[in-house]
Formats: sequence, C-alpha cells, structure tokens
Amino acid sequence: MFQFQDPEAPHILISRVDAIGDVVLTLPVAAYLKQLFPGAKVSFLGRTYTQPVINATASIDAFVNYDELKKLPDTSQIEYLQKQNIDAVIHVLPNKHIARIAKQAGIKLRIGTTNRVFHWYTCNKLVKLSRKKSDLHEAQLNLILLKPLGLEHVPSLPEIMAHNNFQNKVELTPALDAVLIKHKFNLLIHPKSHGSGMEWGLDNFVELINKLSPDKFNIIITGSENEKAVLENWIKTLPAHVLDMTGKMSLNELISFIFNADGLLASGTGPLHLAATAGINTLGLFPSLPPIHPGRWGPLGKKAGYLESHTDNLDVITPDIVAEKIDTWYNNKFINV
Repeated sequence: MFQFQDPEAPHILISRVDAIGDVVLTLPVAAYLKQLFPGAKVSFLGRTYTQPVINATASIDAFVNYDELKKLPDTSQIEYLQKQNIDAVIHVLPNKHIARIAKQAGIKLRIGTTNRVFHWYTCNKLVKLSRKKSDLHEAQLNLILLKPLGLEHVPSLPEIMAHNNFQNKVELTPALDAVLIKHKFNLLIHPKSHGSGMEWGLDNFVELINKLSPDKFNIIITGSENEKAVLENWIKTLPAHVLDMTGKMSLNELISFIFNADGLLASGTGPLHLAATAGINTLGLFPSLPPIHPGRWGPLGKKAGYLESHTDNLDVITPDIVAEKIDTWYNNKFINV
C-alpha cells in the first residue's frame, strides 16, 4: 500500500467530470476514503453543474471546478494543482487532459485503470478494471480504484448504502414548499433522461397518471430547462391536477425538493440516483440491456428499487405494474403505519 508523507492527513482528489448520476455513484469513494484515512482532506474535481451534488456530501471537503480550471492557461492549470498540495488523485473517469496535468503538477500518487493507454504514462499506480465486462455495480467498480490505498475487498451494495452521507443543505423556498401537499403522497415523475437511460414513453406516463387517484397523489412533473421545451405540449394534455415543475428549479433547489417529496419515478437518469441517495421512495425503469441494465446502474438507497424488463426494451413494464408499486408507497405512508 502507498505510504503518504503525512498518513494522518493526506489530501486526496477524486476526479469525475461527467453527469449527475455518475457523480452520485462516485460519492461512496469519498466516504470510504474517510474510513481509510479519518484525517484526510477529500476534494472532488467536477463540473459546474454537478457542484450542488458534491457540496451536499459530508465526506467531501472541497470542490475543484474543472470548467474553471480549463479556462486557465496550461501553466496556470498546473500551478493551481500544485498549490492545492494534493497527495493523490483518483481518476474515476479517465480523462487524458486531467491525467496529464496531474502528473505535470507532481502529484505523487496517481491512480488510473489499465485500459486507458494514456494512464500508462501519466499514472504510477494502475488498477485492472474493465467496466464493460464486469458484473459489478457502478458504485462498486468505482471503489476498486481504492485498492492501492488499502481497501481490501469490494463492498456489497448494502455496505455502500450504509456509508451514505448525502445531506440536504439547502432550505426549501416557501414557493417550492407550497407545491408539496402534506396530506397527499407527493410523487415526482421525471419522464426524460438526457439520453442517459432508456425512456419509458410518454403514453405510458399518461396511462399511469390516470390510474393514480388525485385524492391520494400530488403528481409533479420534473425536468431540466431543455426538457421543458420537449415536454411542453405533452404536459398540456395531462389532467389539471398534475403540476408542471420542468425548468423551474436549479439543481440546488431540485435536491432540496427531492428530499422533501415522498417518491420519484424515472428511468436511469441523474434525478433517480439523487432520490435514491436522498432516501425517498425511488423506482427506476430499466431494460436488461448492457451496459444500461440495473445490475450496473440501479439506484442505491434504503427505499430505492427498480423494475427490469428482462428484454432489450421497456415494453413489458406496464402502467398497471408501476401503479401497483406506487400504491404500496402510499399505503406504507398513510395506512401501514
């Protein structure tokens, strides 16, 4: 195992500069680093739009903005990293540029995977890891990169979930709080996926909504600003009691809104993983199609689950099946108490 100059308080940088769901499933890396090195400073190199996710994680001490770093001249990028006094960088998402400047900055331990050629000349500790050929969950695959730091075995999914320290650090605004109805089950439906997951189809969501009693369920449609434009005409066809919150929340607000809601339905997309790690009822819809099947990308949380089609599409997952599951959420909140 690598020995840090100050083993009591090393500074370790996690690098993952992609989407929300990917970042959420990388957060356990920070929690396990704190377990291995209780005095460590853990920083996270990410994109601007994922910063609220990273800031909501208790085991991460600092955020390094890759979008801002890239704007600097090459020499300034290297100088910036040098000033952070980073002892180790973990390249969870392989990125040639980041790997290069981390080496040039003189970071002593640089961990990467063997299946990227550029890691062979930018990293000094290589981990054999093939995500495409593995049966492990994405969160487990990320943790394999901690083996050079002393992680002895790949944790089970329940063990990973027990290390969850995602927190709601932003108070819900009065306007958003007013959208939630206390005596109903507040169900968030996130129909689109930005291409990250296979989508269920808007007709299926319409049929589902019509099966859920408006006396029991406060149904709220969520989506990004870009998804708002795509969904606008469809939302106009929905029953009057369905609320449109697409494009109306920042990511900070969405995280707080999710924490205060009761359940969320989506395909394999960022808000699904946010809801799961926030601890609310979460249902993901997945095909049995590599590499987007739930064995790899299923939501992780105490109240999270998924429906798997066992085919390469979602056609066999019917609105009746989904409605039955969501009705159990209502019963567990208001009846089986």
